[in-house]
Amino acid sequence: MVDFESLIAHHAAWLDGSGPESGVVLSSRIRLARNVHEFPFVHRASKKSGEAVYAMVRDEALKSQQCAPAFSADMDELSPLDRRILVERHLISPDFERAAWKRGVIASTDEHLSVMINEEDHLRLQAMVSGFDTGRAWEILNKLDTDLSGRLAYAFSEKYGFLTACPTNVGTGIRVSALIHLPALVITKDIDETLKGITQIGLSVRGFYGEGTEVLGNLFQISNHTTLGKTEEEIIQTINSAIAQLIRFEKRACETLLKDAKAHIEDKIWRAYGILNNARLLTSNEFMSLSSALRMGIMLGIITNISFTSLNQLMILVQPAHLQKFLKHEMEAGERDFFRANIVREHLSMSKKGNA
Repeated sequence: MVDFESLIAHHAAWLDGSGPESGVVLSSRIRLARNVHEFPFVHRASKKSGEAVYAMVRDEALKSQQCAPAFSADMDELSPLDRRILVERHLISPDFERAAWKRGVIASTDEHLSVMINEEDHLRLQAMVSGFDTGRAWEILNKLDTDLSGRLAYAFSEKYGFLTACPTNVGTGIRVSALIHLPALVITKDIDETLKGITQIGLSVRGFYGEGTEVLGNLFQISNHTTLGKTEEEIIQTINSAIAQLIRFEKRACETLLKDAKAHIEDKIWRAYGILNNARLLTSNEFMSLSSALRMGIMLGIITNISFTSLNQLMILVQPAHLQKFLKHEMEAGERDFFRANIVREHLSMSKKGNA
């Protein structure tokens, strides 16, 4: 089982800011939907069937050296706060957090790899890496999938490919996505037209925690929508082309802002820095909005005493469930806002001293 105090004390590897284009792309993620042959899909399964799938997949996934060393968590045994921590770390989906049937997650200790058991499908395999690096994500996830396919009989059709609960996942069962920061396009008001173009080529735009969630801190999740009729490599290439174009658009918008509105942009960045350094109350949404300006400042070389790594780690630490676990007691929103502001000030103060 997972020790949540130890979990929040270390930082997931995908937050380290070391990947390609980390100034714009926070992370790349690939998911694979798989089901076990001869068992009903999750939403049609009996309690006995769901428990049998859970036990089978959990045992085989924990045997895989691709995930080792790993930790596991049975959702039935977790408090609502601990389940929310897993959502905030992007290890499980919000829907998975709220589901009522037998389910759980297994993850490598560096959090590059994870397996949700009995989400929408029997297995949701996930690889998450820093920056714009879908190639690396696919490499490590494909190894895990290959290993598990030798241990479990996947539901597969020669005609349709991998069989999944949702028709949009039938085929390869692959979902490729990137979490991309687009503040300049938001400021120049080009974001709506840009994202419209993304959806017109069959891609989806989602919020910070995926489907059905809101955009926070100008961080958009871009992913493929369907998988049938295309190979994994073709889908990855489509996403890569779209993300590369978005990176170019964002950098071009940054150049335009520095050329035409330099004082305005510098003021926005330093004003956010000043508020975060001095605020006594900060909501989650306020932090995400202000940290977006800081992230932009780091990318433009205006803020030099804070790293992407430091900001990424702080972003997770001050989320509501992490904050309460870190401080070892549950809190109402107002109390969380007070302690969030304290932690942000302390974190930024340490960054300044570290660069003195």
